[in-house]
Amino acid sequence: MSLKKKLIVLNTTIMLGLGSIFAAPMVNAESVSDIQSERAGIQSDISDAEKVIQDLQKEQAKMDSRIKEIVNAMEENDKKIKKTNIEVTETEKDIDSLKKEITALEERIAKREEILKERALSFQESGGDVNYLEVVLGSTSFRDLVDRVGAVAAIVEADQEILTQQEADKAELEAKHEEVEKKLQSLKEMQVDLKGMKSQIKEQKAASVKMKSKLEKKQSETEALKKALQNEDADLAGKLATIRENIKKEEERKAAEKAELNRVAEEVQKSSTNHVDDHVDSNVAPSTSSSKNESSSTESSSSTSKSSPKSNVSTTPKSESKTIAAPSTANVGSAITAGYKYIGNSTYVFGGGRTASDIANGRFDCSAFVAWAYKQAGVNLPPSTGALTGAGKQVSKSQMQPGDLVFFNTYKTDGHVGIYVGGGKFIGSQSSTGVAVANMSSGYWASKFNGRVVRVK
Repeated sequence: MSLKKKLIVLNTTIMLGLGSIFAAPMVNAESVSDIQSERAGIQSDISDAEKVIQDLQKEQAKMDSRIKEIVNAMEENDKKIKKTNIEVTETEKDIDSLKKEITALEERIAKREEILKERALSFQESGGDVNYLEVVLGSTSFRDLVDRVGAVAAIVEADQEILTQQEADKAELEAKHEEVEKKLQSLKEMQVDLKGMKSQIKEQKAASVKMKSKLEKKQSETEALKKALQNEDADLAGKLATIRENIKKEEERKAAEKAELNRVAEEVQKSSTNHVDDHVDSNVAPSTSSSKNESSSTESSSSTSKSSPKSNVSTTPKSESKTIAAPSTANVGSAITAGYKYIGNSTYVFGGGRTASDIANGRFDCSAFVAWAYKQAGVNLPPSTGALTGAGKQVSKSQMQPGDLVFFNTYKTDGHVGIYVGGGKFIGSQSSTGVAVANMSSGYWASKFNGRVVRVK
């Protein structure tokens, strides 16, 4: 083969070799760019997921605090139940004791009646002409009436002390009977309240368990999403590392091949300086220049990244704003808005809201909350549902206005009360939520609303 042909073959080999050196990195560079773009999107999703997890952790902290308050309220309600049970037992003992006292009084009264009867008979036998039974049954004439009055007067004068004791015992007997009736009525009311407390505690416990379960499920789902994204990112990082390692090896191999080709070319050029014409030289130089331009183009291509894809992880939505109708008067408006600061920051406690400590810590039952809210507007109301039913004018539910008191049949008639705020909603201290605005147009409270509406005077 002539020297000229050898140079042509060598030039062709160099061009092919340089082409293969830059062809593989260009393909790999495109793969790297794609993976980097995909990783950027995934990392953005991971960042969004982490933000959601942070929001969930904040929500969990609030829920944990809420659950702790409910547990404390449940413990206090349990104490009240135990105290009520003790009072019930003591009341039953008092009733038994009263029954014994009543029996003793009745026996003493009966004995005195026998004594009085004997004295009346003795009076008759000693010369009196008035029969004892006739005194009891009534007179037959005016003279008889006078005689009977005289006989009774004689008996009174003869034994005034016995009669005085008899009247005193009878009065005491009536008082004891009344006391027994009151204690029995109180006992029945305590039993109703006890049943109501148990029901409320059960609702609070169910609500706390539901909140905790919902939070754990949501956090578990988000953690799983984050883990899946991290695994996907790790896989892409592994692929990227493998591609980069392959590029490095390929570049090293091609660099060595290029160096060898250049060395051979230089030897050929040295040995044929006197025999290579300008045409052959012009074939080698443009090849080298073309290779440099091609390398520069490849490096520019590998530095370009695709825009990261839009994140698929949704952020926590903002809570919906609640529309509440404007109050009809300034006092009503103050009563309605007073309790807003306790929404999401209070606990239902049976019997709560009647001390400064309870109010400072947002611990109310339904009636105490209503009384407190109206007190902020300068209106004094009694802190019991029974008394609140008579705290103003009864109006029909079709005429209901913001500020009116609304009543619900829960564990008993008028067992729950709240303040109507308009739009089919009311604010009150509910056993499952503490102070909150609830819907009374549908659902649970709609089924419990008994139609009683009281407009505060």
